[in-house]
Amino acid sequence: MRLSSFYLPTLKETPKEAEIVSHRLMLRAGMVRQMAAGIYSWLPLGLRVLRKVEAIVREEQDRAGCQEMLMPTLQPAELWQRSGRYDDYGPEMLRITDRHGRGLVYGPTNEEMLTDIIASTLRSYRDLPKLLYHIQWKFRDEVRPRFGVMRGREFLMKDCYSFDLDAQAARHSYNKMFVAYLKTFRRMGIDAIPMEAETGPIGGDLSHEFIVLADTGESGVFWDADFKPMELEGIDYDDPEKLDAVVRGAMQFYARTEDRHDPAAFEAQVPESRRRQGRGIEVGQVFTFGTKYSEPLGAKVIGPEGEEITVEMGSYGIGVSRLVGAIIEASHDQDGIIWPDAVAPFDLALINLRAGDADCDAACEDIYAKLLAAGVDVLYDDRDGRPGVKFADADLVGLPWRLVIGPRGLKEGKVELKRRDGSVDENVTLDQAVARLTDAAGG
Repeated sequence: MRLSSFYLPTLKETPKEAEIVSHRLMLRAGMVRQMAAGIYSWLPLGLRVLRKVEAIVREEQDRAGCQEMLMPTLQPAELWQRSGRYDDYGPEMLRITDRHGRGLVYGPTNEEMLTDIIASTLRSYRDLPKLLYHIQWKFRDEVRPRFGVMRGREFLMKDCYSFDLDAQAARHSYNKMFVAYLKTFRRMGIDAIPMEAETGPIGGDLSHEFIVLADTGESGVFWDADFKPMELEGIDYDDPEKLDAVVRGAMQFYARTEDRHDPAAFEAQVPESRRRQGRGIEVGQVFTFGTKYSEPLGAKVIGPEGEEITVEMGSYGIGVSRLVGAIIEASHDQDGIIWPDAVAPFDLALINLRAGDADCDAACEDIYAKLLAAGVDVLYDDRDGRPGVKFADADLVGLPWRLVIGPRGLKEGKVELKRRDGSVDENVTLDQAVARLTDAAGG
């Protein structure tokens, strides 16, 4: 993509309403624009990242045996009244009346709707288990929306729901999602620490949050310095014992938050030399809640002995749009964003230091064509502008690689190749640059 034609409305100054790093950088990098309090339009650069995050979430859900569907954003209020949550959920849920006087809600979550679908379609224990998910825009009318996409009113969410015959099978589904979440976040270049959590308005008696450590996180987090990322390769989702071992291992050094757990218990459990304290951002949460929804909504099947069995359920959410902000909070510097490769909007910033110079233009066009043909996603800064502006925009947008072509280097047969994270900074030939970038992109 040529930057001269790409819609990228960057800002030099930070808008006054932006309180945290991710909000500031998403606005300045031209990723989003606010339409109303807590409601954002995703511009081309931001949407490219959002789709990368969404694709990873989808792929890992599919690998864990989940099946994708799509439910409507508006739900009959009657379903929420039957479950008992219509009044319990509070003013965060947007309530609507259609022209016929029927009550609707703009769904903040989908336990009721999918339970109703299951209740009307599944008949036998042989139909279980089922893991169903969708990725959908949702709405919660936050009292004070702030921090950009981190605490907006409208947000993109993956929510998955499990339906099982008994509590043991339900725990197996829970463990599947637990491990799938660890894999999902790992692929995005972040290690999310699982920790015990309150169930809140979702309900149930077992829940874990997944926390990304960041200085600007909303929760105070305590963790054991011996916490190490789990080995996740080659895990068989159909092996209950292996899954349970992974979950128990991940929880061996889990974090605790100051507002949800007693720090004294953490201090009694972990030696002082290994205690760490910081801030964290919640990016996902998993729940198991038995028959909380299946009982009032009639989700029952006939068991092997002809008995009627109320199905056991769980739900599993990932804040897809929230993850974009969380990744920025965890990966940035004073100049801008530092995107992990897997979610970067483009692989490479190609900078023509002297647009209009015949040699520079020819070299840039040649390498641009070769890289595109090799599968490298390039944002080519072909603008007629000052080098300092181009470098500042490249740092702000934060693509993993930067390739700079200028007249002085070309005379020596060299171009500058850098990694945004500072791990690579070298002068190479054009052919070496193509080979290096092609290899990095998996071409």
